[in-house]
Amino acid sequence: MSDYLLRPFSWSDVPAITAIYRHYVYHSVATFDLDAPGETFFAEKFGHMLELGHPIVIAQGQDGAVLGYSYASVYRPRPAYRFTCENSVYCAPDAQGRGLGRAMMEAVIEQSRAFGFKQMIAVITAEGTGSIRLHEKLGFRHIGLHEKLGFKFDRWLDIVHMQKAL
Repeated sequence: MSDYLLRPFSWSDVPAITAIYRHYVYHSVATFDLDAPGETFFAEKFGHMLELGHPIVIAQGQDGAVLGYSYASVYRPRPAYRFTCENSVYCAPDAQGRGLGRAMMEAVIEQSRAFGFKQMIAVITAEGTGSIRLHEKLGFRHIGLHEKLGFKFDRWLDIVHMQKAL
């Protein structure tokens, strides 16, 4: 039996999601944000995904703490992209290495299929080897490398694009 459960998003998750993301903004290159957005931003973002019916999965510990989150939503806003989604997955720093990322992504992939998405795109910083390996294990294939696309922590960063047919 695992020490966490996967469940749908709840409005009470916004502070924890904000805190988890904040960690990655200030301590990693997993995101190219330079300043962490606040709770209002995440409430609006997740509210929009809820309205659209897009998949959002929360990993919750036995104590009720949010350990991570994953979602799939609009890849690009133009209507021709309506069957393509982009995924995101973030684990709390102290919850890494427990299989949460994979479990959340498996659930998001299944929910994305059920929603009607046909393709899933992952946009990953090339230094994110753990995320790249996770996506490979889930059947994503490499479709491109964009060199020196972002600048964070005084260095240029490459981006890997991966894709999975749903």
